[in-house]
Amino acid sequence: MQRFFAVLLVMIFIGSAALAAGGLDGFLGNLNVEARADPTGFAGRLSAQFGVPGAQVSVVLGSVREPADAFMVYQLGQMTHKPYETVLKTYQTNQGKGWGAIAKRLGIKPGSTEFHALKRGDFALTGKPSHASHDDHHHGTEKGKGKGKGKGH
Repeated sequence: MQRFFAVLLVMIFIGSAALAAGGLDGFLGNLNVEARADPTGFAGRLSAQFGVPGAQVSVVLGSVREPADAFMVYQLGQMTHKPYETVLKTYQTNQGKGWGAIAKRLGIKPGSTEFHALKRGDFALTGKPSHASHDDHHHGTEKGKGKGKGKGH
C-alpha cells in the first residue's frame, strides 16, 4: 500500500511538472522519472505500445543513455516508418545533438507536423497499441485533398 501511495505521489509530481516544464525536454524528463520509479512497468508499456517484444525493449534500454531515449527510438521509428535499428544507429552516431537533429537525419522536415509535435513533446506512453503511423500513412495516400476529414473522422 505504501508503494501505491509513493507511485501516486510521483505521478502527481510528474503531472504538475509536465505543466511547468513543457516541450520535449519536459516530457522526456518526466518519462525518465516514471521509468526509474517503475522500470518493469515502463518496459512493458514500451513493448505494448510499439508492438515489440520485451527482449528487444531490454536491448534498446541497454543501448541508450536514458530510458526516455528508448521511447524516442521507437517513436521516431514509428513516425518515419523506419526500423528501430536505423533510429538507434542514428541516435548513437549523433548523441549530444538532440532529438531535433536526429529527426532531421531520419527525414522529418523542419516545419512539418511531425517536427512540431516533436518540439512540443506531443507524445504519450500509454502502454496501449499505437497505430498512428499507419493511419497517417493511409490518409496521405487518399485521392482528393481534404476528403474524409470532415464530420465523423
